[in-house]
Amino acid sequence: MSALSSWESFYVIVGSSAGALTGLQFIVMALIADMPVNQIVADASDAFSTPTIVHFSAVLLLSAMLSAPWHGFVAPLVLCSVSGIIGFIYVAIVVSRMRRQRGYSPVFEDWLFHVILPVIAYSMLAAAGIGAREHADAALFGIAIAALVLLFVGIHNAWDSVTYLVFVRRREIQERRKG
Repeated sequence: MSALSSWESFYVIVGSSAGALTGLQFIVMALIADMPVNQIVADASDAFSTPTIVHFSAVLLLSAMLSAPWHGFVAPLVLCSVSGIIGFIYVAIVVSRMRRQRGYSPVFEDWLFHVILPVIAYSMLAAAGIGAREHADAALFGIAIAALVLLFVGIHNAWDSVTYLVFVRRREIQERRKG
């Protein structure tokens, strides 16, 4: 169990960051709540904003799971693997939402940060339980890298969403009101 306990500070920092950033996302949404919403905007939000909260929540969950006082090593790694599989399935849902929505045409950067990097991170989590007994250190580093990738993907996507809403959508609304 010393292998997991040596990661405790890392997961306190990463988990706290994910929790704080999740809270900030809710504040941002409250601040822009006065913007008109139609089905096109709602679909784009499902495709581009909601995954940010899911990724932050995944990091928070990983941090909690790996900071819990486990009496064994296998159970937390199996839970990380299950989380990775669920995350992988969620990314497939995001792809479907990105293709279905009509409010925004995704560019390569969107595919990178909403699909490719999350798939890599969730795949690393899914692989964590495989061979963890023989390669425990590698599995723990893989989980840590996955958590950081998801955290940084969330930061990027949160910033991207906010700047889009502030600089593009707000300007569109102002121009419609003038015209």
